[in-house]
Amino acid sequence: MIQCDQRIIKKAQQGNAEALAELLRDHYTFLHKYLLKVTLDPSLAEDICQDTMLRSMEKITSYNGASSFSSWLITIATRLYIDRIRRSKREKEWNLRQEQGIRTIRWQFESRNEEWSDVLDAISRLPLPQRMAVLLKHYYGYGYEEIGAMLQIPEGTVKSRVAYGLRQLRKELGEDE
Repeated sequence: MIQCDQRIIKKAQQGNAEALAELLRDHYTFLHKYLLKVTLDPSLAEDICQDTMLRSMEKITSYNGASSFSSWLITIATRLYIDRIRRSKREKEWNLRQEQGIRTIRWQFESRNEEWSDVLDAISRLPLPQRMAVLLKHYYGYGYEEIGAMLQIPEGTVKSRVAYGLRQLRKELGEDE
């Protein structure tokens, strides 16, 4: 199989799409089983397997034969999985900081006998791009063009973010559109 792999790898590196497809097809099951055992999550294993196949297609010319092709694929898959874990951890930390920030702001409002309303709760749950657009438009009174310049996005994007944000707020607050 190693001799066969080397011949197919050379063809794939020279741009032969059929050889590349054969090479990846021959290694897919092996890689998928490895990822199932590593991730213990069939859906995640499938995602990372697909990402690995795409990455290997992009980088096939950089494969130098220093290790077996399957080892090269495992290296790519492992790095992608580790990156996914790191990103997930950062996202969880960011969400935790955001929740703590909301609690702090709510406490500051209440300690000054200011009202923390359901609207502020609903706004805090909007995705950041929509939250910024809604606040700049309807709380601070900026025009769409000004907001677009501030956020460095097209005016149409600002309008759609504001509309989406308001639709979400209405839905959360139980108001009719």
